Amino acid sequence: MELTHYRTLGRSGLKVSPLTLGTMTFGTDWHYGASPETSKEILTAYLEQGGNMIDTANIYTRGHSEKIIGDYLKESNVNRDRLVIATKFFGSMRPGDPNSGGTGRKAMVQALEASLRRLQTDYIDLYWMHAFDPHTPTEETLYTLESLVQSGKIRYIGVSDTPAWQIAEAQTIAHFRGWPAFIGLQIEYSLLERTVEAELVPMAREMQLGVMPWSPLKQGLLSGKYTRQNKGEVLSKRTVTGPVSEKAYDVIDMLNTVAADYRVPASAVALAWVMAREGVTSTIIGARTTEQLQQNMQALAVTLSPQVIAALDALSAPDLIFPYNLLANARHIAQGGATINGQASVLPAILPQQENDHY
Repeated sequence: MELTHYRTLGRSGLKVSPLTLGTMTFGTDWHYGASPETSKEILTAYLEQGGNMIDTANIYTRGHSEKIIGDYLKESNVNRDRLVIATKFFGSMRPGDPNSGGTGRKAMVQALEASLRRLQTDYIDLYWMHAFDPHTPTEETLYTLESLVQSGKIRYIGVSDTPAWQIAEAQTIAHFRGWPAFIGLQIEYSLLERTVEAELVPMAREMQLGVMPWSPLKQGLLSGKYTRQNKGEVLSKRTVTGPVSEKAYDVIDMLNTVAADYRVPASAVALAWVMAREGVTSTIIGARTTEQLQQNMQALAVTLSPQVIAALDALSAPDLIFPYNLLANARHIAQGGATINGQASVLPAILPQQENDHY
């Protein structure tokens, strides 16, 4: 696989690279990340290898990430129309102002205009709802997005970090109103975060949303840097959230073993696993240096064997949540032991075959 092996994102004609360049660490305003100069070197390295999608957000490094990208577009000879530039709304940029964030019309329009100024462009290719806002009617958000698409300021829309039921409702409303529907879904997805396989991933397949995993290396835990031997040491300015479990170290141990067998960095194996998951269109990778970028892009050359994938799947399988723990054992009740075509497509892939006292 190469960065130029483009895929269409969801139910759309938008073509994106299998790896998307994430720019949350562009700028050192959060006391970690890449300087503007290094960020531009990373952009150049990604684009020179054929990558075409850049992902940011209005709140990343307090807007500096967007500004760095905008300055790069202005200074370089890159054809802006060739790029797929994505940014997000939802996050507040003015503390204390209740209308500076969320998914209400006032906040959305203000956020888009500010992002356009920082990015120094006339339009956004893909505008993401960064998270679910319980204080705004879904119809208000969707109607505002429809008007922004009609204005030409955005081309497509996507959704991130939102419950599956809310996305399904939004897609249904958009369908019956004739409004633009979401084409992509951003979710945290990695060997250490697979709970999304219960509802969000099956929903995305059913609703024809292209899945774009973020944090596929789980804040660097799967990069190869963290091991049992250096447990408790501070290895990065960016703090890993929460304690690292024994199960996580089991996954890391196997990951490092597989990486040694394939003679690639552990990060490449972790990324290759995510990229191979059903429904995944493009995986978001970040980097603080060009060396990290090149290391992560080695995942494009990795094809994991079915045996390795099965072993990693078994070791990283999450605990089932209701009702999937019950449904895992309900098939024989409805089907009487018969095999029915398409049965696996209606239940999450994480469901095991096991007995349950309920039946």
